[in-house]
Amino acid sequence: MSESNFLPKKYMSVFKNGTLTWESPSNIALVKYWGKYGEQLPANPSISFTLNNCKTTTELKFQLKENPDQEFEFDVFFEGKKSEGFKPKIDKFFKRVEKYLPFITRYVFEIHTANTFPHSSGIASSASGMSALACCLIALEKSLTNEQLTEEYWIQKTSFIARLGSGSACRSLEGDLVVWGEHSKIKGSSNLFGIKYPYRVHNNFNNYQDTILLVDKGEKQVSSSVGHDLMHQHPFAKKRFEQAQENLTKMMSILESGNLSEFIKIIESEALTLHAMMMTSMPYFILIKPNTLEIINKIWNYRNQTNSKVCFTLDAGANVHVLYPEHEKDTVLVFIKNELVAYCQNEQYICDRIGFGAKKL
Repeated sequence: MSESNFLPKKYMSVFKNGTLTWESPSNIALVKYWGKYGEQLPANPSISFTLNNCKTTTELKFQLKENPDQEFEFDVFFEGKKSEGFKPKIDKFFKRVEKYLPFITRYVFEIHTANTFPHSSGIASSASGMSALACCLIALEKSLTNEQLTEEYWIQKTSFIARLGSGSACRSLEGDLVVWGEHSKIKGSSNLFGIKYPYRVHNNFNNYQDTILLVDKGEKQVSSSVGHDLMHQHPFAKKRFEQAQENLTKMMSILESGNLSEFIKIIESEALTLHAMMMTSMPYFILIKPNTLEIINKIWNYRNQTNSKVCFTLDAGANVHVLYPEHEKDTVLVFIKNELVAYCQNEQYICDRIGFGAKKL
């Protein structure tokens, strides 16, 4: 499949105005992608847990232009307030998707969006936000065309469009495990869109828990987009991309066998490698905070003392995702409240778990 598969055919209908609302979750990568090429294509494959409670709700209002032109006309409202800061990213997104969604120049849009978690703090807000917006746009396109296309096609196109806004957004449409990026052993995997992990997953991973410790709710000093770009001249990039391929192969066996000890090794190594790439780029930067390290050491000590299967992962920020199987939920939450919450900003954290993708509201 290529980009040409997602070019539109003919629009048979016209709607003067309307409103669409979709909700889409964030996700947390287990095997990370860090580095892009071309137009939002991943330098290595990744696999992620779709989250249940960290999500974005987007309402898209559209009004047909009285005098059609080729300009993008839209306003963005974030959590009820008009936000000029989001407009450049949406404008870039519209430029990327226009040839696949040419109707967007025919309408004036109002985009109203809100998160259940802090924006730009290392929880993937761009993933949930761009996937929710992509869902709204594709829902509108489906109404404009009378083509008899499969649901699989529309999911793929939505993921494809979401990717052009934020790479990890293509992993936020389905659950509970999503793969993005070509991998020789995963049938149907693609750099163009994410796919639901197609193979058997052990019961150990059912309803897996993720408690997100908000170490720093402030905006990151270096955006993920800038960090990805720094991989182009990174001295360790080639080896890192090979490592990710190997780790995803190992993860396939782990997901089938349910071996949580091996799961922990991959998850924590991937998290630390991600931040090692940041610290060894040029210019270099550090997103983890002292309290991030305190939490990691507390988790390691607790695991050694109790033989728990709790572990951590990190996204591109200071916050810590504490992952653990459902049967440990009660004991791990006591540990988190007693030992870890003190290291969170305003002692705030979010209890989450594996979820099941975007939905229309």
